[in-house]
Order: sequence, then structure tokens, then C-alpha cells
Amino acid sequence: MGQSKEVTIYDIARKLNISAATVSRGLQMHPCTAKKTMKKILDAAEEMGYRTNPFARNLISRRTKTIGVIVPGLTSHFMSSVVEGIERVANKKGYNLLISHSSESTAKEADSVKALFNNRVDGLLASLAHDTKDLAHFDLFFKKDIPVIFFDRVLEHENSTNILIDNHKAAYMATNHLISQGCRRIVHITAPSLQSVYADRCSGYKQALLDHQVKFKKEYVLVEDLNMQGGAHAAEMILKMRPAPDGVFVANDLCAIGCMLALKQKDVKIPQDIAFVGFNNDPASKVIEPNLTTVDYSGHDVGETAARYLINHLSGLSTIQDTNTVMLRFELIVRESSTRHK
Repeated sequence: MGQSKEVTIYDIARKLNISAATVSRGLQMHPCTAKKTMKKILDAAEEMGYRTNPFARNLISRRTKTIGVIVPGLTSHFMSSVVEGIERVANKKGYNLLISHSSESTAKEADSVKALFNNRVDGLLASLAHDTKDLAHFDLFFKKDIPVIFFDRVLEHENSTNILIDNHKAAYMATNHLISQGCRRIVHITAPSLQSVYADRCSGYKQALLDHQVKFKKEYVLVEDLNMQGGAHAAEMILKMRPAPDGVFVANDLCAIGCMLALKQKDVKIPQDIAFVGFNNDPASKVIEPNLTTVDYSGHDVGETAARYLINHLSGLSTIQDTNTVMLRFELIVRESSTRHK
């Protein structure tokens, strides 16, 4: 059976005995088109099985109305929320998303950058892999002046905007809270990352100790994969420490929960023996017993802000040079895992 001929605006124009230009404006619902005429055009298009041709339109406008998104993974609630926030803003403005994940690999991240560039995305939103130490593989975009915005895990670049929170201040607040609850031997569990996000959280932890005359111990900084398994492994090391730590600040909620569960299996009481603070306010933080104290910042806000800034750049309302860093709000949510003194 032969393939039927694709319906064009000229076919619709002949059927309605109007110009192709009028059909084109009607299909785009241009305000200059009379409502009665627009309805006739749309009805005829539906009846005849007309399909828009975005490829042809993109050749004229040099826009694909598509945004590329690169994330380290989609298994965490936080990153899924970020993508939902991006999608909400992008769809309202008529943009589609091409989403790729690096699986925490710079090599795969570079492949994603190249693939999205070749797919001619109008702009790029990216959260970097743990082992990404420079932005050379993003030069494809920078050299073509295609806007790039980094969020959450970022590196500085003069041709990009960074969306994040003040991780130093947030970590300082978390550690300060543990100190206020009487903790003096505080372990910090962090990630093997080359970006500022985890380095800033570690520096905030150290600064809080210094400001309260609590001695910093290098052996109290444990570098793990920030997942449940990493938390369980950290618990094994904590159990071997003498004297035993009395507080733990973890750079991720799931890792904190893995550590708590492993310690509870060894009859360690939380928060009486050891108090816990996590980071990200994952839904699981309200399921674990006791509920986990955590730093909260909205993934939806991160995604919506990143998408909004990128679309503003694409619309000519601002430039990357106008805004290099955007700091979002956060708060410490105090729950039972750290509450030793009412």
C-alpha cells in the first residue's frame, strides 16, 4: 500500500480558497487572523490530517524550542524534583526537553554534551558528575554562544550562570546545631567530588568547629558514595572510633539514613548516643525513626529557577554575563534525630 501524500498549507488554502499566508497565520493562531477564519483553518487542518512541520520552521527560525538537560542520575528524589521543575517552566514557554544522565562519569557527561549539541538544543542545563574537574567538554556550547546554566553541582565559568545554595552557610548551620545539642566529636560524611558543593559543605563544617573551639580531626571526615551503602560503610568506621563520636553531619539524607540504620542494628541509640543531621530533605527523612534533621532546599525551585534564567537568556531578556551566580533559599529542619536538649 502506497504512502499517502503529506497535507500542506497549500492544500488547506485551496480547499478554503484563501492564501497560504493566511493559513499559516491561522495555524499559528496569530492575533491578526479573524476568529471565524481561524476556526475554519483549524477545522480543515484537523479534517485533512495536517501535521505541523517543526523541522522546516526550525530551519527558518534557527531555533528548535528544545532545551538539553544533563543530570548525574535520576534515582534521587532531589534530582527528580529538579527535572520536574525544569519541565514545568519549559513546557509553559513552549519548550521541550532532551534529558541525559552522566551516571557520575565525566566521559559519559562529555558524550551527552556532544549529543545534545548535535541535536541543536537552544540551551543547556547541567549538574556535573562527581569526577568532573573542568568544563573543557562544554566548549562546544561556549564557542557558539549557546547559553549554559549549571545547577547544584557547579564549576565557575565566565560564560555560564550557576544556580545553587550557600553550601558553606548551610553546613555551618547544620554543624552549629549539633554543637548546640552538646556534640563535640562530630563526624562529617561527604562525597569524592571535585566541585565546590561538597568542598563548601566541608568548609562550613570546619568553620563551625573552629568558631566553637571544637578541635577538627581529619579522621572524622569520611569520604563515601552518598547512598545507603556508603552510609552503612561509614557506620562500620564510626563503630571503630575511640572515643566514640557523638554527632554526625552527612552531606546527603540517604547516606545519613544508611548510616543510622547500620548503627541502630548495633544498638547505638539515636540521638542519645549519637545525633544526626542530613542534607536535602528527602521524603525518606520523615520515614526513618527517629525522623532525620536535615537541610531543606527545594529541587523544584532549583529546576524552575534554572529553566527561567535559561529561557530569559534565549528570549533576549538577559545575558549570561548579567548573572553569574544565583543563590537560593534553604533552611534547617530540626527533627528527633538531633534533638538532645528541648
